[in-house]
Amino acid sequence: MSDQQSGGGVPALSAGLRCRCPRCGQGSLFAGYLTVAEICASCDLDLRQHDSGDGPAFFVMSIVGAVVVALAMCVELSYQPAYWIHMVLWGPLILAGTFGLLRPAKALLIALQYKHRADSTFDDE
Repeated sequence: MSDQQSGGGVPALSAGLRCRCPRCGQGSLFAGYLTVAEICASCDLDLRQHDSGDGPAFFVMSIVGAVVVALAMCVELSYQPAYWIHMVLWGPLILAGTFGLLRPAKALLIALQYKHRADSTFDDE
C-alpha cells in the first residue's frame, strides 16, 4: 500500500505552506481566499465537508499578537515615539501579518487533519 493510498499524502508542512491538496500536493486547496474548494482538481479528493473551525485564526492571532507586542515594547522602550507613530507602525503590520498567515495556517491545519485522519470527511472510497 503506497503512502498516498494510506492517507499519508504529501508532507503536511509542504502541502499546507503551498496551500495545495493534502493528498496529491498538486491541486489548489482553496477556491477563494479562505473558501475551501469542493474537490481537488488533480486527484478528486472531496474537500466539501471540511471545516477547520477557529483553529487557524486563533494560532495566527496568538503569533501575530505576540510578535507585534514584543516589537512595540522594544520600540517604546528604545525610542519613546508619539502614540500616533505606534498606530502607523503596528496597524499595517497586524493586518499584513494576519492576512499573510491566515491562509497558510488554514491549509496547514487541513493537511495535518488529513494526514492524521482526524476528520471522517477524508475517507478515500
